[in-house]
Amino acid sequence: MAAPVRVLVGKAGLDGHDRGAKVVARVLRDAGMEVVYTGLHRTPEQIVSAAVQEDVDVIGISILSGAHMTLVPKVVDLLRKQGAGDIAVVVGGVIPDEDIPELRKLGVADVFPQDTAPDVIVNRVRDLAAARAQ
Repeated sequence: MAAPVRVLVGKAGLDGHDRGAKVVARVLRDAGMEVVYTGLHRTPEQIVSAAVQEDVDVIGISILSGAHMTLVPKVVDLLRKQGAGDIAVVVGGVIPDEDIPELRKLGVADVFPQDTAPDVIVNRVRDLAAARAQ
């Protein structure tokens, strides 16, 4: 039997709203994934360190603060520097449409706007984890 998909859900920066992140974490867990939730106010360094230690397949970053163009590229860069660039990074929350192509160029695997259906997130995370396993 294949190992379950492992996902880290993180709240980077000073964003203090975590309801959406907790809902997504629960949806992923209910879909059979192992979920590590880092809690509020984490630095990119803390998120990457936890992801590497926990050997996750995907990092999901929830951002509502508008700091996604600063914090998310730092997470992607730190993963690469630690030799963990194969861990997919997805971002969810309040992300302006015009920032999505730039985030993808920077290495983000997918972006989930705040009204994304839970099954879309589950299926995409599964696909990203399967791609990592190959």
